[in-house]
Amino acid sequence: MQEILAKLELRRAEARAGGGEKRSKAQHARGKLTARERIDLLLDEDSFEEFDMFVEHRSTDFGMEKSKIPGDGVVTGWGTVNGRVVYVFAKDFTVFGGSLSESHARKITKIQDMALQNRAPIIGLFDAGGARIQEGVNALGGYGEVFQRNVLASGVIPQISVIMGPCAGGDVYSPAMTDFIFMVRDTSYMFVTGPDVVKTVTNETVTAEELGGALVHTTRSSIADKAFDNDVEALLQMRRLIDFLPASNTDPIPEIPSFDDAGRMEASLDTLIPANPNQPYDMKELILKIADEGDFFEIQEAHAKNIIVGFARLAGRTIGIVANQPLVLAGVLDSDAGRKAARFVRFCDCFNIPIVTFVDVPGFLPGTAQEYGGLIKHGAKLLFAFAEATVPKITVITRKAYGGAYVVMSSKHLRADLNYAWPSAEIAVMGSRGAAEIIYRSELGDKDKIAARVKDYEDRFANPFVAAERGFLDEIIMPHSTRKRIARALDMLRHKELNNPWKKHDNIPL
Repeated sequence: MQEILAKLELRRAEARAGGGEKRSKAQHARGKLTARERIDLLLDEDSFEEFDMFVEHRSTDFGMEKSKIPGDGVVTGWGTVNGRVVYVFAKDFTVFGGSLSESHARKITKIQDMALQNRAPIIGLFDAGGARIQEGVNALGGYGEVFQRNVLASGVIPQISVIMGPCAGGDVYSPAMTDFIFMVRDTSYMFVTGPDVVKTVTNETVTAEELGGALVHTTRSSIADKAFDNDVEALLQMRRLIDFLPASNTDPIPEIPSFDDAGRMEASLDTLIPANPNQPYDMKELILKIADEGDFFEIQEAHAKNIIVGFARLAGRTIGIVANQPLVLAGVLDSDAGRKAARFVRFCDCFNIPIVTFVDVPGFLPGTAQEYGGLIKHGAKLLFAFAEATVPKITVITRKAYGGAYVVMSSKHLRADLNYAWPSAEIAVMGSRGAAEIIYRSELGDKDKIAARVKDYEDRFANPFVAAERGFLDEIIMPHSTRKRIARALDMLRHKELNNPWKKHDNIPL
């Protein structure tokens, strides 16, 4: 028996070594951790249970039968994050460059199936070179199996992808179908085809960083939701994110004991709104002051900065926050903002996370670039998402809520449960000057008359009372009481039930 146990330990040690010491050192030299080091950092200590440690590929083409390494380039299993079950797979770049073979794919799909059946989040750590070309269509078929499971799990369990090295082809399409994608600066890349292929086909000369680095995907393409400075920071932040998320679409949202009084008043909010209606202010200040202990996990903060989305807690329970940012483009809605916020709202609705919306929006961004770029359809995405959502929805209008953007930002007309406004709120079709100049176009030559008309329009609409008179606002609240009012509203809505008409699925304007 001792001999058998010794043999088992020897084979385990061989599997844990991956591509060997030399390749592990090369991984470290690039500033990257190995697959198993990443898993150890992500999961609670000693909680990882590995599956399929001894799986090897079965390819015999191109001399592959002479090159076999246990594990076949991916480490899979489950463990816990702060005591909650999480499934994980980590591509091992030290073994065949992390490339995907048929056996490699089966290891991943096994974990995907287990995560879906047992209704727990799955995290993929990507550091790979795409399909293993020696296996041809078998590798491509393996990717197809992974993609199919990504789709079936969507909206059922949280799926998180962390790009921690160069990823191309199928290793970017699978993350693209997950809920969140995170990258590591300077060491991770995502592209369908790499710089060499681009050079050959289009004659463009581009570096890997310029083509698909973290900066590109967090600012321009919006493919990635966040970028971190190194592997350690990325993995620790994943532990933080998991704490905000429910295990599945049927599990309750996490509730963590909070030492921050839900009834806390924040007097500084009474002076947040500047006296000049055209002067900006930082909406993040409001978010941080109403969130438990100022803890806010922002999503896509480097892209479409005119809108803010992310997770916080209130009275210990997770909430999703959507907010216009007056510091950037005055908080207008544009195509990028519409897409960014719509995706976040739909994620929250999938997983029964209440949505709190802070509104200060002067309208949609005008111009040919926006119209030609599909602003109508992209703006409709956010409208669709808010209208479709059945989770508790609370809206607070802090200042401007003009035109169609007022309706889009979780208005009462889109089934928001409670709509509050600060005394500084202005709800109108457009700004006072623009409205007066349209209504009284014949008087444009007389500055005094127009000024008087602007003043009349301001007196009528530059306040929240007309909307309150119509019942479109439930209450006009003092800014300092915002946290308390939202916390109480969320508690009141805890058992909300609302069902949309049956359908196979909707047809959101993609």
